[in-house]
Amino acid sequence: MAYGVTEKKLDHLHWPLVLCTLIICTLGVWNLASATKNAPVLMALVQARWMGVGLLAVAVLLFIDYRWLQTLAWPGYFAALALLAGVAFAGKKVLGARRWLSLGGMQVQPSEFVKLAVIVVLARWFTRDETGARKGHYGIFDLWRPFLLILVPVALVMKQPDLGTALVTFAIAMTMVMFAKVKWRDLIIMFAGGGVASVMAWKKVLKDYQKQRVLTFLDPGAYAHGAGYHSIQSQIAVGSGQWGGKGWGEGTQNQLAFLPEQHTDFIFSVWAEEHGFMGSVILIGLYAFLVLAALDVAANARDKFGSFLALGISALFFWHAFINMGMVTGVMPVVGVPLPLFSYGGSSVVADMLGIGILLNVSLRRFMF
Repeated sequence: MAYGVTEKKLDHLHWPLVLCTLIICTLGVWNLASATKNAPVLMALVQARWMGVGLLAVAVLLFIDYRWLQTLAWPGYFAALALLAGVAFAGKKVLGARRWLSLGGMQVQPSEFVKLAVIVVLARWFTRDETGARKGHYGIFDLWRPFLLILVPVALVMKQPDLGTALVTFAIAMTMVMFAKVKWRDLIIMFAGGGVASVMAWKKVLKDYQKQRVLTFLDPGAYAHGAGYHSIQSQIAVGSGQWGGKGWGEGTQNQLAFLPEQHTDFIFSVWAEEHGFMGSVILIGLYAFLVLAALDVAANARDKFGSFLALGISALFFWHAFINMGMVTGVMPVVGVPLPLFSYGGSSVVADMLGIGILLNVSLRRFMF
């Protein structure tokens, strides 16, 4: 059943979440303007336009009851898999990776939307499945179906190859699994199995350049003029910001082009160099608030489906921010994960805004009966 959104009902909108999102978006465009100051394309303006598209999508979502997503879960999931398969056959290849599809004259990265499809289909599965509910907790053998739902898109994303997006998708899904009342014994077995799988992946799955990223993380100095260059330059940028930063447009690592991919993966390095420790703390605080607000929506959702949706979206923002900030500060390997609502990219921004729209929808409809 769909509900109309009146002015009175908008009083129940999660306004702190709306405000936090708008602040992050505004700071993101402002920061991107500095990061691409010398670029021939006005990327900040393009990003602002994509954010406008995302805001329009959020507005549309508010008019649709989120419970309709249960009906769309399977079609959306298989459509996402079809797009990933399309990337393998007809995708655009850039820097050795095939991740983009040309649709209607636009370059779309389907892997960004696959994360949402996985969240929705898992939320539906845990809502509709009664196996674990009857026993009180899920056992490891009860979870073979959701694991299959997770591993198929992860394998397709790895094939592109896109290790960062594959890891984030898997982390989001596993966060949802862990909150589905899995027995502690089986959780331990899953983590042990994950360790074994990691060893096998190192030997059989990961490509040489992916292995080198891990080795570079463990000893960046040994690869300072090669694979470790990106990480070292990023850490120099972050550290040189010191307490208050160098000021907008004054970051030398950024403006002198020492920072690689400063408009996408290393956008936080630009922010840290120009706004320093205090600016970094403020931005981290905004993301922490965003995740906590999403968890608040999950805790107060009117039904199990809404709760799992909000949990998945909160995991999406948490893992993206955690991994991105970790890799640019040198505490995690560089795997190419964008910072939500901050890094340049139309597909990423629109997918993130759709996630925000789902959160607002779940929050709004806890007051509607």
